[in-house]
Amino acid sequence: MSRSPSSVDLMIAPARLPRRGLLALGLLGLAPFAWRPAQALGEGEAAQGLRAALERGAGVAVDTLGRDGGYLNNPLVRIALPEGLQQAAQLMRTLGQGARVDALETAMNRAAEQAVPQAKSLLVGAVKSMSVKDALQVLQGGETAATEFFRERTRTPMGEKFLPIVTAATQQVSLAQKYNAIAGQAQKLGLLGEQHASIERYVTERALDGVYTMIAEEEKKIRQDPIGTGSRILKSVFGALK
Repeated sequence: MSRSPSSVDLMIAPARLPRRGLLALGLLGLAPFAWRPAQALGEGEAAQGLRAALERGAGVAVDTLGRDGGYLNNPLVRIALPEGLQQAAQLMRTLGQGARVDALETAMNRAAEQAVPQAKSLLVGAVKSMSVKDALQVLQGGETAATEFFRERTRTPMGEKFLPIVTAATQQVSLAQKYNAIAGQAQKLGLLGEQHASIERYVTERALDGVYTMIAEEEKKIRQDPIGTGSRILKSVFGALK
């Protein structure tokens, strides 16, 4: 004989659903009592897990970019000449001066590799300043939400740290003056933005882009395979989201 579900049945029903089902209900807004990582772990532990993910991703990104070839040999972040100079570079290659173009691009990437270690202290500082509220917002965001947090908190001060190092590195390369001369003319013709009119500023901006690109790559990996991190908290926080 069938019976109507009691209030007790309705209260315990979520416990009988598989985790994926509960999460789906929560995402659809159909079950306010559905499983949520922050509630299951406690907000403090969820924030701790996210901080661990951020610090890990930032460390891997900086270490990867800071080694020899970290920018130059990585298609995701390799610094090429600005679009406004591509035509001139192609002409130089046609005239048999491709080696000069390659040397300039190599010097640009080497300068970025020298500057990037300065990023680590700023990134770690951003992690330590993260509130529980910040952490929960990032945790509930998209697959690169943590990377965007970093970008908002660190890009300006990181650029200020990078620029002097990039400047010192490029001053040692005679091609830097030739770049600046060509770029200056291109800017007058409206072919190049002001931020690209000097090799120092251009390399600094592209180096910063590379940092956040690599952090985003690491964040995606952590979210997709938290077990691979070896961290119990990360397994709990991000594994529960899978």
